[in-house]
Amino acid sequence: MRVHHHRNLPGVFAGRGSRIYDRTARTLLRGLYARIADDLVDVLPDGADVLDVGTGPGVLLTELARRRPDLHLVGVDLSADMVSAAQRNLSEFGGRATAQQGDVVDLPFAAGAFDLVVSSFSSHHWDDPAAAVPELARVLRPGGRLYVYDFGFAPFDVITETARSRGVFGSSPVRTSRIRTGVLCPRRCTRQVLTA
Repeated sequence: MRVHHHRNLPGVFAGRGSRIYDRTARTLLRGLYARIADDLVDVLPDGADVLDVGTGPGVLLTELARRRPDLHLVGVDLSADMVSAAQRNLSEFGGRATAQQGDVVDLPFAAGAFDLVVSSFSSHHWDDPAAAVPELARVLRPGGRLYVYDFGFAPFDVITETARSRGVFGSSPVRTSRIRTGVLCPRRCTRQVLTA
């Protein structure tokens, strides 16, 4: 198993950096989030509760809200500035799309609160991906799915091994594949799907 190195860069997602990332995500990376939303939209049950971990400025939630008005969408992020940006970007959807501050290893939600948890290009920032795995499983309903999209160097092996060793996400085999992103850089990313 590859060792996951701490890659959390909180300064990048605060102050001026958060404003730059918000603008970049809503413009240059919008196609990436649209591609991920297209990947998810048909697997979500009617009226699903969805959690986006590491939501940043909430662009993925915006894309999902536009495609499926029946969804209840929640974003969580470590950065207070990113949460503020997400709240601004999601305001057009009223109470069905919200964001709040939180940590992937201590999510502020009840057990079994979500039908699907997604993380897009966030897992490589997690300080302790092994501690995140059981927490992500905890907030999913039985049969719920975790979708992780990230660069190839993200801690996919840590997620898989922790899920196996802790006995979580054992309903179906872990599925890992490469998909096109819809943007020039990165052209492809890794998608990992685990079922609670």
